[in-house]
Amino acid sequence: MPKTMSTSMRVVHAVAAQEDVDPAELQPPLHAVVDADALDDLFPSGGADSSSLARSVEFTYRGNQVCIDSRGNVDVLARSAESGASTTPGR
Repeated sequence: MPKTMSTSMRVVHAVAAQEDVDPAELQPPLHAVVDADALDDLFPSGGADSSSLARSVEFTYRGNQVCIDSRGNVDVLARSAESGASTTPGR
């Protein structure tokens, strides 16, 4: 997934891919669970970050564990822990 897409949209697309559904079908919408604007501010598109702070964010969305690392990479851990599946768009 291109890093030029906003971080919040990359999260939506990664979760939709994990669940094999259309991103528009995700309910509740991401902004009902987490401040999507804050995600986009913390992890700007293109990975351009002028600060030297290492940061990461983790939260649960639709039962999936979403992790965003300091480079803005989005990982989604599947609902089912025994499946061990994850996606790493943007890497």
